[in-house]
Amino acid sequence: MTQFLEPGNLVRNPAQPDWGLGQVQSVIGDRITVNFEHTGKVVIIGSQVLLEREYSK
Repeated sequence: MTQFLEPGNLVRNPAQPDWGLGQVQSVIGDRITVNFEHTGKVVIIGSQVLLEREYSK
C-alpha cells in the first residue's frame, strides 16, 4: 500500500474512524506519517495497517 501513497494524499484508518481524515506527511519505506484531524501526527506501519485513500470529489 505504501507505494501508492505520497505526501499530500488524504487517508482514513478504518480501524480508527474517530481519528478522522488524515493527510500523509511522509512515506519512508514502510513507515507512513499521517496528520489526522482529531489525533494529530501518527506513524503507521504500512504492512500492518491498511489506510483507505480519500479522493476529492
